[in-house]
Amino acid sequence: MKHTMLATAAAALMALTPMAEAQDLKMSHVRPQGATIDVELNAFADAVSEATGGDVSVNIFAASALGDYTTVQERVSVGAVDMATQPAATAADRRMQISSFPYLAGNWAQARAVYGPGGVVREVMAGLYAEQDITMLAAYPVYFGGISLNVAAPESVGTPEAKGIKVRVPGIKSFQLTGEALGYIPSPIPFSEAFTAVQTGVVDGVIGSGAEGYYASFRDVTKTYIPANTHFEVWYMIISNESLAGLSDEDQAALKEQAASFEATRWEVAEADQARNEQRLVDDLGATVVELSDDQLAAMAAKARADVWPAVLEDVGTDWGQAILDKVAASN
Repeated sequence: MKHTMLATAAAALMALTPMAEAQDLKMSHVRPQGATIDVELNAFADAVSEATGGDVSVNIFAASALGDYTTVQERVSVGAVDMATQPAATAADRRMQISSFPYLAGNWAQARAVYGPGGVVREVMAGLYAEQDITMLAAYPVYFGGISLNVAAPESVGTPEAKGIKVRVPGIKSFQLTGEALGYIPSPIPFSEAFTAVQTGVVDGVIGSGAEGYYASFRDVTKTYIPANTHFEVWYMIISNESLAGLSDEDQAALKEQAASFEATRWEVAEADQARNEQRLVDDLGATVVELSDDQLAAMAAKARADVWPAVLEDVGTDWGQAILDKVAASN
């Protein structure tokens, strides 16, 4: 009788104790299914599932299926979307423009020092995300940006001189000013309308992406690619603080460990991936990739820094931004 009562009491206690439930997390990204980031995020999801013993499932939503990246960041902030790997949405905080300052890094080694683990910009961005109730899990280096044109390269292609060519730019001040500094006529157009704008001749090309992005989204309207190193494109893997807190301590640790591994792997392959995508523009599309000399790149960088940096610093806060740029210069 005594044993029966104990067993009954234990069963009642178990009934009152919540059982651990598997967590399904939604992860958004901006590229089509099958793109590099899509493949890599699906591998990350598999690694998380294995590391957590199936406790955590990361479900990947490609091609901005959960909304454009600005909307998704807002939804991550309030816990309506769990995770995303995407560009920083500067509409949420203008200071996030610091991540896409033109010519902030000149090569891959400098980019890693600035945006990689312990990097100045990376740490700043983590703090800005934290103010939005978002945890940054990883940085995802994508490429050095370039210029896609649906026309032949102008004679002044390797200089900051005026070209008379109209290009679509993101609605971000740094990109608009960079277009002007490099001699183009910038036209802010939403990404969802950009392809049609090029296709119909409203603009002659695009600034704001790189070879991988142009191959993924502008392959039919890219006749010329100019690897101008306009900016270093880095996306961030982010998670809602609410979603993160919903995981056990063990699963949180496993998720962060897999995110760090995901990032480390990407830094090892990103440079070669950029070269491969530039070659795909040639091999698959017959596009012309313009070769720029170090002197030409240096001249373009100098013009952009002189014209763009002061204006964008005013936008993000001169003292705040300059202090970061000084640290970047010291790290390079």
